[in-house]
Amino acid sequence: MSIEIEEFTREQRSEWDRLVEQSPGATPFHRFALLAVVADHAGATLHPLVGYKGQEPVGLFPVFVVRKGPVATAFSPPPSLKITYLGPTLLNVAKLKPSKAERRNRRFVEGCLDYVDEQFGPRYVHVRTHTRYEDTRPFTWSGYESTPNFTYVVDLSDGPDALFDRFSRDARKNVRDARDADCVVEERGADAARTIVDQVRRRHEEQDEWYPLTTDFVTDLYERAPEGVVRPYVCEVDGRAVGGSLTLEHGDTAYGWQGVVKPDVDLDVNDVVHWHVINEAAERGVTRYDLVGANKPRLSRYKAKFAPTLETYDGLEKSSPGMSLAAKTYKRLR
Repeated sequence: MSIEIEEFTREQRSEWDRLVEQSPGATPFHRFALLAVVADHAGATLHPLVGYKGQEPVGLFPVFVVRKGPVATAFSPPPSLKITYLGPTLLNVAKLKPSKAERRNRRFVEGCLDYVDEQFGPRYVHVRTHTRYEDTRPFTWSGYESTPNFTYVVDLSDGPDALFDRFSRDARKNVRDARDADCVVEERGADAARTIVDQVRRRHEEQDEWYPLTTDFVTDLYERAPEGVVRPYVCEVDGRAVGGSLTLEHGDTAYGWQGVVKPDVDLDVNDVVHWHVINEAAERGVTRYDLVGANKPRLSRYKAKFAPTLETYDGLEKSSPGMSLAAKTYKRLR
């Protein structure tokens, strides 16, 4: 039996989210509310694709189409919004034998790619998968170029105390030093999310780097996402905000998405914020803390102090002749 591809409407968002909850490979940005915010701020049209084998849903694949004049491009996720993962996520494959799971994955992805080609005719397509979507061969078999990417994930399943003993010596010292200082980390609301993004933007400007996120975008994410998905943490020393982290949460995973910039105090606020997020996430039953990115040497050296495991995800792209400039522009905007 072949796999049929359908496109959900906004009126079917509750059904979409029900399927997202069932998929072990889904991310916070697979939720319909977040997808809608992304579409609004990316200047894109959202196409939430669902695959069915008979009546059984087999996968979700949110695709964003951007049109500039007669030229269409397709993304999952779109550029300029600092979204690391998206792409397809599978359903109801755990019960299958490996050969059947591979065949279903291939038919689902090929069906989605054919649908996108036939309906929108994009001249450039870029997809970036999640670490739990492990078999990207259907893309390469369809002519996509694959680029490996890396992130660090901290295992919280043994509990914070056992994890703390595996931290580097300086990370443990920094956390202990904060206990003797007037240092407080708290989860707060939309104002905190805006403050964190403003801090990160200023830090990028100091380094002559472009930072694409706007306060309007993160405010919309916070206000329109289900409660507990977007969590802004602010760190105060002597009553002054000196750092923080904008984290995301879905299922068993918390994501250190934005923030944790270098503070101007004699205290390693970054380590303290990470430790606080880890403790609160573990109390909620979260077992994975994704540090979101291990592709740059400097950041990788820093993140390695939290005893993480290296995981991979793929960037997949396909372009028509003459669209090399679009590919270069996308990579710059990432």
